[in-house]
Amino acid sequence: MILRRKLHITELNRKTEEEFKASGKNKIIVVLDNVRSQHNIGSVFRSCDAFLVEAIYLCGICATPPNQEIHKTALGAEKTVNWKYFENTEDAVRELISSGYIPVAIEQTEKSIMLDEAEFEKDKAYALIFGNEVKGVGQAVIDMCESTLEIPQFGTKHSFNISVCAGIVLWEVYKQVLSL
Repeated sequence: MILRRKLHITELNRKTEEEFKASGKNKIIVVLDNVRSQHNIGSVFRSCDAFLVEAIYLCGICATPPNQEIHKTALGAEKTVNWKYFENTEDAVRELISSGYIPVAIEQTEKSIMLDEAEFEKDKAYALIFGNEVKGVGQAVIDMCESTLEIPQFGTKHSFNISVCAGIVLWEVYKQVLSL
């Protein structure tokens, strides 16, 4: 039997905060539409750090850094990932559209595309919009989006925790276009 030695944290080639801020980012902005849980927000910061996401837009009731509850799950990613607050999610989406981003809501809709069937283009910029833990992405925001994506699910529950959902979607996008 071959044993594999667990790597020590110093062997992981982690970027310093300065190296992270100076590194190239992927043309993805994650938008959180009225996400209530500060732990979910922190987890999304951590996933965005892992995939070199350009920024997070925190909208509506989302808490913002500095915040001890966000820090508990972000583990410092709230200091590395750029973020911006908008009182209204629609304003954030309008700004992104005017900057050339393609808004995509992650939501179950009549015409949502299954994530495993979605195609992302390397030369495009995307705004991935994730919604509230109970109400999801607001309909007014969905109406502004070019498309909606849905994660295929096969059990009795047809929803993922927002932070889990963000990790799954970012991984799929990474596999297609985010590999720097």
